[in-house]
Amino acid sequence: MSECADNTRADARATKARTTAVLAGAALLAPLGLLAAGGNAAAADAGVWDRIARCESGGNWHINTGNGYYGGLQFSASTWRAFGGTAYAPTADRATRAQQIAVATKVQRSQGWGAWPTCSTRAGASGGAPAAENGSAGSGSSKSGSSKGGSSTKGSSTKGAATKGAATNGSSKAAGAERSTGHGSRGTAPRGGDADHTVRAGDTLSTIAALHGTTWQRVYAANRTAVGPNPDLIMPGLRLNF
Repeated sequence: MSECADNTRADARATKARTTAVLAGAALLAPLGLLAAGGNAAAADAGVWDRIARCESGGNWHINTGNGYYGGLQFSASTWRAFGGTAYAPTADRATRAQQIAVATKVQRSQGWGAWPTCSTRAGASGGAPAAENGSAGSGSSKSGSSKGGSSTKGSSTKGAATKGAATNGSSKAAGAERSTGHGSRGTAPRGGDADHTVRAGDTLSTIAALHGTTWQRVYAANRTAVGPNPDLIMPGLRLNF
């Protein structure tokens, strides 16, 4: 009996030691899990928009090459309107850098970094959009036409002539040519009416419809001639309107 009792006490001590080791390990790993979770939720650094702009437009915030996309972050006119950009200027190329970033922040919060699929990856964008810079957007008074006599105290975006010059010089055209295609998701209008989307690799009608807040059937119906008889087969570079 005494030998059995000794064995029982030894087993109990061993079990207690193993339990203590497991709990200690869990306590050590818990802070690491919190750090990882916090890292995923952290906002991108403040320079991310400049890096995306360098990829999208060669860093020219007032570019307009006539391809239907405007400014440093290459907004379509419909997206610029949908996210309140016309409070600053009719198109993005005529707004200041800070105003374009203010609108881009709204797009990112609505659609994520996938609104700039290629360039956000190259820029290392992750997490949420960075906080707006101090005194960033200003008021609608910086719209094109609000400055008189060609004054450019708020930057060349307040005068249309400045952006026209940028759009026609050779370096701007070269920058436009080097940008990645698939401009359709430089932020897209949140609902149908005047939205457009250029198909890129991996897109389906369902993902495009979800991005624009509609159904794939409506997208297909509006673009049946361009898509063809098979809605599951859409080619990169195809421009859809709905």
